[in-house]
Amino acid sequence: MSTPRNTSRIALVTGANQGLGRALAEGLAARMQPGDLVLLTGRNHDRVTAAAAEVRALPGSRARVEGRVLDVSDTDAVARLAEELRAEHGGVDVVLSNAVTRMLPEDSQAERADEVIDVSNTATHAILRSFGAVLRPGGRLLVVASSLGTLGHLDPWLHHLFDGASLEQVEYAVESWRAAVHNGTAREAGWPVWLNVPSKVAQVAAVRAVAAERRERDLATGTLVASVCPGMVDTATSRPWFSDYSHAQTPAAAAEAVLDLVSAEGVDPGLYGELVRFGKPLDWHDGTPLVAQDAIVKP
Repeated sequence: MSTPRNTSRIALVTGANQGLGRALAEGLAARMQPGDLVLLTGRNHDRVTAAAAEVRALPGSRARVEGRVLDVSDTDAVARLAEELRAEHGGVDVVLSNAVTRMLPEDSQAERADEVIDVSNTATHAILRSFGAVLRPGGRLLVVASSLGTLGHLDPWLHHLFDGASLEQVEYAVESWRAAVHNGTAREAGWPVWLNVPSKVAQVAAVRAVAAERRERDLATGTLVASVCPGMVDTATSRPWFSDYSHAQTPAAAAEAVLDLVSAEGVDPGLYGELVRFGKPLDWHDGTPLVAQDAIVKP
């Protein structure tokens, strides 16, 4: 990406206290220039403050790093921060939406549904709206999702809710799913028990919806809106779900492919609006419903 060098670049990372988000903040601080600003955000003031100080102290850090408290599930707070950055800096150049809810296999999916949906989906919608509106030409808005975010992982009965949908239609589908979970009718309607599947599909669908509206003008200005799959990452959030970590990446290694998208000059039209893994787009319609996964999680 490119911004005139008389203008400082502004980057924002959500869920950046630890794990992949922390690695993304560290990578941005190392790759960006002195005078640029990396905003490391999370919900807890003490953890955010400590993490920002630690990233600033790293030998390779060049950009300024500041901690900001941001609860991404608070849509008003997301909108306020976006407007603040517009007022103070004229907008933002990099937004890496990475916040996630930590779950354990033994947790009840139904009992955790609101938290998962609020952090992964309601927050994604708010970030796309609020920060998409202040993203400067040549910027990057990337939502960290998963390879489970391709449409084929849902029952075909549900595909029409997300395929070619607008952001408003995606939001409606998500709230319908939430209501079905609470009403005990989700399985009957075809929704999988495992929240991660519809949550990730909805994230990718939301990105696709916003990208479809912006595509022409964004490509003309070298601006990228996309979702990204970092692959298997060895973090406290993901470790409880897997027994074999022999192929898992460290957060720092997983961050590299995402940071390469941020740093790239120009935008590959084939990546715009897509779910990108290791620099390649994944087929939106790929995947099969993960019925077997439902057997290992609590409803």
